[in-house]
Amino acid sequence: MTNPPDERGAELRELFFETAQELLQALNEESLKLEKSPGDEEIVRSIRRTVHTLKGDSAACGLRELSELAHQFEDALSLESAATHGALAEIAFAAADVFAEMLASYHGGGPMPATEGLRQSISELTSAPAAKKSRKKKSAEPVPQSSKHWTDAEKRAIAQAKAAGLGLYNIVVKIDQHCAMPIAARQLIHNAVRESGQVLAVRPDAKSPAASKQVEFVFAGTKSKEQIEAKCHIPTISGEVSVTLMHAAKSAKASAKEAGLPVAPALVAAAPVIASQTPTTSVTTADHAAPPETQGAVPETSMPQAATENILRVEAGRIDNVLNLVGELIIGKSMLQQALSEFGKRYPKELLRGKFADAMAFQARVLNDLQRSVMKIRMVPVEQLFRRFPRMVRDVARQCGREVDLELSGLETDLDKGILDAIAEPLTHLVRNAVSHGIEPSEQRQAQAKLPRGKIRLHAYHQGNQVVIEISDDGRGIDAQKIRNKAIELGMATTEEASRLSDAEALDFIFRPGFSTAEEVTEVSGRGVGMDVVQSVLQRLKATIHVETHIGLGTTFRLKLPLTLAIIKAIMFWVEQRLYAIPLNAVSQIARTHESEVHQVDNYEVLQLRNQVLPLLRLGRSSAPDVDRKSSKLFVLVITVGEKKYGLIVDALEGEEELVIKALDDQTFSTDLVNGASILGDGKVVLILNLPAVVEHVARTRPQDTGLTNSGLLLNHADRTRLALGTAGGQA
Repeated sequence: MTNPPDERGAELRELFFETAQELLQALNEESLKLEKSPGDEEIVRSIRRTVHTLKGDSAACGLRELSELAHQFEDALSLESAATHGALAEIAFAAADVFAEMLASYHGGGPMPATEGLRQSISELTSAPAAKKSRKKKSAEPVPQSSKHWTDAEKRAIAQAKAAGLGLYNIVVKIDQHCAMPIAARQLIHNAVRESGQVLAVRPDAKSPAASKQVEFVFAGTKSKEQIEAKCHIPTISGEVSVTLMHAAKSAKASAKEAGLPVAPALVAAAPVIASQTPTTSVTTADHAAPPETQGAVPETSMPQAATENILRVEAGRIDNVLNLVGELIIGKSMLQQALSEFGKRYPKELLRGKFADAMAFQARVLNDLQRSVMKIRMVPVEQLFRRFPRMVRDVARQCGREVDLELSGLETDLDKGILDAIAEPLTHLVRNAVSHGIEPSEQRQAQAKLPRGKIRLHAYHQGNQVVIEISDDGRGIDAQKIRNKAIELGMATTEEASRLSDAEALDFIFRPGFSTAEEVTEVSGRGVGMDVVQSVLQRLKATIHVETHIGLGTTFRLKLPLTLAIIKAIMFWVEQRLYAIPLNAVSQIARTHESEVHQVDNYEVLQLRNQVLPLLRLGRSSAPDVDRKSSKLFVLVITVGEKKYGLIVDALEGEEELVIKALDDQTFSTDLVNGASILGDGKVVLILNLPAVVEHVARTRPQDTGLTNSGLLLNHADRTRLALGTAGGQA
């Protein structure tokens, strides 16, 4: 494998590896379309364009093996018989997999994958009798392009030209057979046509063997047929010229009404000229992977090039650095506010105090705008993650012998890039389980009066300052009693304990390590790993998961994710003279009560609050003497974890503040009860609690034992935490 020696080559390779993933995603999507619509020539052309771009980009980076294999596949797709080959979709899927393995090998330096099987399949496309026959059917006469061969981009360009009132022509120019430089002749003809109006499409591809014989244009302009023909006649360059009127010129208003488009006064001036566009290696959709002559042919707006040029590809690490600096500025703002408060107390009549306050308020507004702007930069649509699942569902369904349709919605929902990357694995487990566990075989579904094809739905939407992702299926549902029986069988619960569990509590067992209801172990499921990974990852992200299921109707897993992990609004409180914080959005209300109102039920503490029995989480011991304990007052924070409410007992409240979360390494802090820490303006370190882990800890610990003060390990690490965060003083 060849490696460009210079730094510029290394930078080009990194850019290629990034864009190549988009090309492979496009290849998978087009292959799925082809599987559903076999023989569709337009889809085959789209696949060929994607493979062509991958070939060119890999060759530019010196990745010879990948470039040659892509070139072989592209040549096979160029044959007219390829579209009708029954196994073309399977070959395209296999090519996408092999290309992905080769890219991973190039990027990681591992061994190259075997390609003989794919090469053999590609050879079958080129050796088919229909392929040989199709090569002899090349017509020597200029044949106008049929509308069915136009891409969606070209169709939109034609519609816009009609709306502008332009005349549309199909121009076919044969290149003089005695011309010594047919490729240069093609460019001269192209330039001549462009001088008369706008070129909306060019056929064939410049690298196609037919490019040296003739060139065909879809042309928009106000010139007459005779004027266009005269422009195309170039001595010793062009031969026979055919100009066919496709649509007569009309007024812009009438054309827009006919095309069903809004009237755009500047449409004529804004229409693009294709030859001035330069091909790019950055490909995001199948349409963008068109041959160089058609790239950028259709503007989504009146300024197609401006939209592309204004896109800046930036490494995620650089944005993270900016976000970290914004976090430091927020800490600095807190310090200034603390200093201003002390200054005001010491010099209450000082006139400069008002000026300082105004400057601080202005700085706070700018800082808030800066923070929101940086956060928006990190936000990406969930479509980037959802796009990988159609191919995965198709493969898993085949392995399990299921028929499954996947429905995606809410693709435009934005989520922090870091969170999006982190939930990729949990979401993959949930979708695979929905196929293997949720959807029944077609025979069972038909026996239950269901459609033979099951449906899985991925839906994302915003809810307050959270993003909700739902994974739903219309399968068999989860039987809570079966879960109880399996828990007893695996020794995770006694018969008595299992009988007392509600259905919702029984469903929590599916997130325990080693728990599985599968009857047999397969490549897809049955080993009892996966769902516990889902739970642990979501806890690390300060996210929750809720299961809603109905026997025979299906199951929905609902993930609630924070918009960002870097900066949060938090409420701070004191427990045993130590400062803690929890996300403000987790607190629904704050209540005052007395110890005498706290009751014991099954050895757990509960509180009746507004006709609701609230389980209590006690973070410390009561500091009052036993005599006064019943009359001592308590602060109770009513929090929501998942779909359940709990009461968090604290000693005193400190207030609300915007906190910058600092991660804690395992050597400094070896507990899952804390998500991170933050530094306040006066130098104090506040620990941010992981509420799901706290709830789970209390569920395993009886109040009469050590309670959550069993986390004395947690509390006693405060000084080491402060050192890890780089602060010298202050009480944590």
